[in-house]
Amino acid sequence: MNVFQKLLDLLARLETARIHYTLAHFRPETVSVEIAVPGERWEVEFFADGSIDVEVFSSQAQGELEGEEALERLFATHGA
Repeated sequence: MNVFQKLLDLLARLETARIHYTLAHFRPETVSVEIAVPGERWEVEFFADGSIDVEVFSSQAQGELEGEEALERLFATHGA
């Protein structure tokens, strides 16, 4: 699956789960999805080369960088 399809799939899942998000563009090679859930802020960056980085900020952690597999934890905890 290409990175654009992964981005679209994530947006659809967020909408289904009614999780608030915004799209951002900070670097020429990325599109970012900023996600807000109680007690946490998630930043998911989709890179032009197909890679995805997930960074989670919470009152317990200081923004540890993870891979796209961390997204399943988001939905297991906060939505569909």
